[in-house]
Amino acid sequence: MKIQIMSDLEKEMRMVARGEISAPEDAASSSIESTEALLRLLTSDNRNLLRIIRDAKPQSVAELARLTNRAEPNLLRTLGKLEAFGLLEMRTVDRRRVPTPIIGMLHLDIDPYSMSDKIEFGLAP
Repeated sequence: MKIQIMSDLEKEMRMVARGEISAPEDAASSSIESTEALLRLLTSDNRNLLRIIRDAKPQSVAELARLTNRAEPNLLRTLGKLEAFGLLEMRTVDRRRVPTPIIGMLHLDIDPYSMSDKIEFGLAP
């Protein structure tokens, strides 16, 4: 996962498309605009949701909704955000959407003096 301002990402993509530069090694990895965006997503409710997904291994969104006492539409919206940030993956199994964790641990290095923060994550076991 990398931190990159959207305008910089767009500029980089255009340069790659025009053949001016080669695609960076981390081009396929998830990208977020700021550490603040990630921290806003990692609320206690969302961290609890990720824990339930990891530990209970629900086999559908409906099962996860029952485990968390959350309405499916709201739950799907949150799962979509978590997936967009690369924290989980929604797999399709027999026409069911199954939330699956793909990271084990996040390491966030925040430089209080510049915007050179770094995010590293370990894959889920």
